[in-house]
Amino acid sequence: MSNLAEKNHYLFTSESVGEGHPDKLCDQVSDAVLDYCLSLDPDVHVACETFSTTDFMLVGGEIGFQNYPVNQKEFIANIEKIARQVALDIGYNSADVGLDGKNCQFMNRLHAQSADINQGVIGKGLGEYEGQQGAGDQGMMFGFACTDTPSFMPAPIYYSHQILLKATELRHSGAIKWLRPDAKSQVTVEYDENHKPVRIDAVVVSHQHDPEIDYEIIKETIISQIIKPVLEPTGLLDEKTKFFINPTGKFVIGGPDGDSGLTGRKIIVDTYGGMGRHGGGAFSGKDPSKVDRSAAYMARYIAKNIVAAGLADRAEVELAYAIGVPFPVSILVETFGTEKVDRSKISAAVEKIFDCTPAGIIKTLDLKRPIYRKTASYGHFGREEFPWEKTDKVEELKKEVLR
Repeated sequence: MSNLAEKNHYLFTSESVGEGHPDKLCDQVSDAVLDYCLSLDPDVHVACETFSTTDFMLVGGEIGFQNYPVNQKEFIANIEKIARQVALDIGYNSADVGLDGKNCQFMNRLHAQSADINQGVIGKGLGEYEGQQGAGDQGMMFGFACTDTPSFMPAPIYYSHQILLKATELRHSGAIKWLRPDAKSQVTVEYDENHKPVRIDAVVVSHQHDPEIDYEIIKETIISQIIKPVLEPTGLLDEKTKFFINPTGKFVIGGPDGDSGLTGRKIIVDTYGGMGRHGGGAFSGKDPSKVDRSAAYMARYIAKNIVAAGLADRAEVELAYAIGVPFPVSILVETFGTEKVDRSKISAAVEKIFDCTPAGIIKTLDLKRPIYRKTASYGHFGREEFPWEKTDKVEELKKEVLR
């Protein structure tokens, strides 16, 4: 029996990918297109997908303006400008690094949204829900929060993101000049029998680099300038922590030249690193009428306020919807036995305090704004600049459950 088993400890691992990962390039392009459309018409409906491979980007999907704000020729030209600028902002400015955003081939296959979907979403469908905003699709969405970190995010995914944020800062500033845009990280955390992080067991970082740099320099620099400044303040590193840096020994060919990219393929990176459940719907490129996105944000908002209020150490919220129906078909609050008050009281308080209708979510979180490109790398959760990270319902929840 391992020492972990003897102590009733266990390991949990999560990964993150950097802004230059091919899939994240595509997520950012899709969300930049969404932001542009929202800046023109806050009521626009967007489902934008991006694909990229060697020397090529393609944008496609559906857009439905309620009031078409610009001429079509201008709009099409701006979509291409936006996609190319996202690639350049990331650092894809040469075929040598994986993509040349300025000169690569580009194709636009965006078209109008289905009228059948649109009528239910905007409240023009048939039957008893006419005149009410319905959900943009069916499905279930999950939100999660725990006491692992000050952000109420699970430690493995949170620290994986922080490592790559540090690497990106040093790359863009020029402090480490040989870093290229593509990168991945992975953190393995040891938990005790009470599900509390006690140490970091392993860290993996694979970072694209210039070809002439010696491997030992890459390894030492990434550990000393990126990993340790992020993780040493946690107190979770020890002499047994293992570091795996560019395990293949070389990572020169990266970005879309090394692997194709597609919007929506990093849904676990975007959420809780596998520690919280996922309903399966991607976020990027979707306007807030799509509950895949907006309800997942609302579920996180609810879960985080539950944990921040001290009502539970871990909370997961599930919301489920039917397309065109203006309210959730189910709401579930799960606290995994960590609740401090009866779980039925927490559930009742949630249903009373939080408006989980599609229209209510959009209003509560003020989602009809061009805020989405920033969400498309380093996780949609655990970053205080987003409205679903507010803990402004803590006192109201406490008061309600103590009635």
